[in-house]
Formats: sequence, structure tokens, C-alpha cells
Amino acid sequence: MLKLPKSSKPTASTRPNSVSACIAEIKSVCPVCLNRIDAQYRFKGETVLLTKTCAEHGTFETPVWEGVEHFLAWREQQNPAQAPVNPARKAERGCPYDCGLCENHRQASCCVLLELTRRCDLHCPVCFASSDTNTAGDDPSLETIARWYDRILDQGGPFNIQLSGGEPTMRDDLPEIIRMGKEKGFSFFQLNTNGLRIARDPEYLPALAKAGLNTVFLQFDSLTAEACVALRGRDIVAEKKQAIKNCADTGLGVVLTPTVRRGVNDGEIGAIIDFAAAHLPTVRGVHFQPMSFFGRYAGDPVADRITLSALLTLAEEQSGGRIKAADFLPGGAEHPQCSFHAKYRVRGGNWELRKSSGNSGCCGGGGSTTSDTARRTVARQWSAVKSMAPPKALPGFNLDSLDKFVTMAEQQEKETIEISGMAFQDAWTVDLQRLSRCYINIVSPEGLLMPFCAYNLTAAGGKPLYRQK
Repeated sequence: MLKLPKSSKPTASTRPNSVSACIAEIKSVCPVCLNRIDAQYRFKGETVLLTKTCAEHGTFETPVWEGVEHFLAWREQQNPAQAPVNPARKAERGCPYDCGLCENHRQASCCVLLELTRRCDLHCPVCFASSDTNTAGDDPSLETIARWYDRILDQGGPFNIQLSGGEPTMRDDLPEIIRMGKEKGFSFFQLNTNGLRIARDPEYLPALAKAGLNTVFLQFDSLTAEACVALRGRDIVAEKKQAIKNCADTGLGVVLTPTVRRGVNDGEIGAIIDFAAAHLPTVRGVHFQPMSFFGRYAGDPVADRITLSALLTLAEEQSGGRIKAADFLPGGAEHPQCSFHAKYRVRGGNWELRKSSGNSGCCGGGGSTTSDTARRTVARQWSAVKSMAPPKALPGFNLDSLDKFVTMAEQQEKETIEISGMAFQDAWTVDLQRLSRCYINIVSPEGLLMPFCAYNLTAAGGKPLYRQK
């Protein structure tokens, strides 16, 4: 069970005391037909379950959290709603059927994904986008992407842009896509990549950096061949390490992004964190993503699932207590069940927790914050550390002291790493209240902003709600 600070524990009178008691009533969908149905959070022992019954397809129980008190404490940290700018759709059928964004969505955008291709140079068994080069079709044209940029600006942008796919580095014109976005006013570009091309092509990554790429979100599931084969189809550990070296040589920050599946790589949480710390300041953080059951994945949605709270426990156990589960806070703009984060300063093997100012985290941190604040926080934390020029000294100021202060601040930034995680919802775990607060969006082929979890929502038989197969 997670150990929490005393201030974050609810009193005994607030905790349900009967086995399988209902914690909260919500709306969800049936995993088989995707029809909207009633659902409840219940608990058995210390496991919180999302339970729901479809009149046609029966009852489903899926673990979503370990530690009832921890779940209740985090769930209480709801943040004010922030309506999106210029919603494109009327709410006619109700969530999750009017995405685009609809007028009832409760959070403005922070990050927007552009799916630039369906092609990929891997065939991962767990691909949420079901990427397949053989059936990918044509890539979106530069003219189409320009219209997407304009549509994003019309709906409240500029936001942070995630270049995604498929594998976006399959496109030779990716530098031009970045330059075009910069010219239109977008300031932060993140490359979501498996790292294979940036590891092997010595000219490609510098061209991306010159065009204005800010950071590399590197798929990094494991340091072992066995887990890589299970999740990605082949051993690519050496290519991942080369990609990080090339980013260091190019001056680009890297965020390691492990997809975690129970029984495959959940024993490597500590090793991945240690690897990241050993590669500071190039590696700016680790962003864990528990396996979600959508796209190309036919595993067991109960046995193979790992929760955010379980990741926190494993991080504490596998780090030998250098980092603690109680260090972490929920996100400050999205729903509190969606993410966690903590920042540390690592010096000589010592891990020092950096207190949150209320606006830190993977997309905004503990306490109430806005999507716009979250957007700026992400850009600052995940980009490479730049040399800081000291300010000009005013009369009477000691310039040597200013130089020392700037040098110390720069060194502290180089020693800072963020550990974060995000649990994407699937048909078994989707909570429509959480979904209405999603601020990570994908641009659909038609140019609509779609909540990530809604766009990728996939029925048990493989039929997606929105994504084109």
C-alpha cells in the first residue's frame, strides 16, 4: 500500500468501510459495443475497480488503482474547468460521441498531436495507431498540414505540437513541417519517435534541430532484449542508446518514454530511472505510460494491466527508497487520475526532491493550473538546458555575484530530472468525466481536435470509435 504524507490522507470517516462498497458513480462505455453505460468505482481490499454492466454484454471489472485512501485523496484534487476556445462541435449525442472538440468539453488544449504518416519502420505488437506501412496510404500533404496548423490556431493555439505517427521520421520533409509551424507561431515541437532513424542517419537529426525541433520523446521500454522483442518485435536497445548520444551531440533534450506492461518490463522501472539519471543533462525526464488496450493489442485487459499507483510503488521499491511514492503529485490541469510527476536534483548519487511550485509536472503540476501554464512548463522542462547569459549589472551590483548566481542556476537545471507518468484510458477504464477534461488532443484527418483517449478508443473486437483503420 502506498505511504502518503499525513496531510493527503482522508479521515477515517471519509473512507468507505464495506467490501466492494461504491466510491463514486460515473459514466463509461461497454468495452464490446462502446455504448455509454453507468459505471462505479468500487474497492475490494486495497484495489480500486471500475465496474460496469452492459445489458447485452455483461459485467466488467478492471483494476484502476491500488490503495483506497490514495485514490480518494488524489480524486479530491479536482481543478477548475477551462472551456476550450471555439469548440467545433455541438453536443448532440453526448460524450464520447461528439468529439471535435464539443461545447461540453471542460478543458482547453495543451498539447496537440499531428499524425504525419501511418508508415513505420517497426511493427510493434502494442501500437496504439495500428501503423502498417503496407496499408498506410499516402502521407498528409504539406498543404493539409498547413490547414491543420491554421485550424489549431483558430481553436486557441498556438499549443505545444507533438510530431507523431506512425513513425514521423519516415518523412524526409519533417524539417519543412517544423519550419512551417514555427513561421505560423508555434514555439514548441516534440518528436515522438522510436529513434531508429535518428540513430542511424547522421544528417537527419541536425536538420530537425536547425528547423526548430525542441525535444525528442524517445520510445524506451527496456534495457533488455527480451522485453524489447515482446513490446517492439525485435531487440533495439543499441539503437536507442545511439539515438540518445546523437541527441547529446546535437544539443537536443530527450524524454525517455517507456510503455509498461505487467510481467514484461515492470521489473525495470528503477533501472530505466537510473539510466536516465546517468545521462543527464541530455535526458530531461522519464515519462511512464502504462499499457492501454487500444489499437494493435489483443492482450488481457486485467492480467496485463498496470496502474499509475502500482508504478509509484515499484519506483520506490526498485530505487531502494531514493525516490518515494509519496513524493509524487497528480497533474494540475488534467483530471488527477490521469498523471503523476515529481522533480529531483541528482548529485553524486543523492536524489533531492524539488518542491513543486504548483505549476510543474508532465503537463502542469500539483495544485490548480491552466493548460497555458502547463504548456509553458512542458517546454521549459523537456527542452535541452541552454547556457544562461547573466543580466547586465546595474550600478552598485556585484557582477561577480550575478555570474555566480547564473552559473549555479544553470548547474541546478542540468542536474534536474522529472519522473512522470500518464495513464491513457481505454474501453475498459474510460471515465467520461476524465475524458471531458483531456487536454492532449489529436488532429483528425478532417482537422478536428479530438481528445487522445476518445480518438483511440477501441472496442474489444478491434473496431475504433473514431480512428480510421
